[in-house]
Amino acid sequence: TMHMLGNPNPRGSQPINLNHYATKKSVAESMLDVALFVSNATRLKAVLEQGPSAHYYTTLVTLISISLLLLVVIGILLVVIARLNLNEVEKQWQLNQLNNAATTLVFITVIINVFITAFGAQKTGFLAARTSRNPL
Repeated sequence: TMHMLGNPNPRGSQPINLNHYATKKSVAESMLDVALFVSNATRLKAVLEQGPSAHYYTTLVTLISISLLLLVVIGILLVVIARLNLNEVEKQWQLNQLNNAATTLVFITVIINVFITAFGAQKTGFLAARTSRNPL
């Protein structure tokens, strides 16, 4: 009766399949990657439509472009990670390195997006409403 109380896996003594866990994790990360990519692409379109006269135009175009490039690299990394077999011991070191690289790139992308949001905040609010009503 011990296995009914203390076993976290009631289906028997089979260990958790690490590949299934890793694949689910990669799919979730990929969805976030795609969502941020769409958000960045939309923001880039808005900045380009405002034109070079917009506040921080060059800064925003540069930051958003870097972010989009990093998101593509992260996406490729996630696909590679998802395809490798975690249960093969000799692949685990390589997988760990790829995972660390992906995590580092995600962190850098988040920081870049904080700056994109900070510089992009100019176009909302009272000033933006006034300037759009009375174009110079």
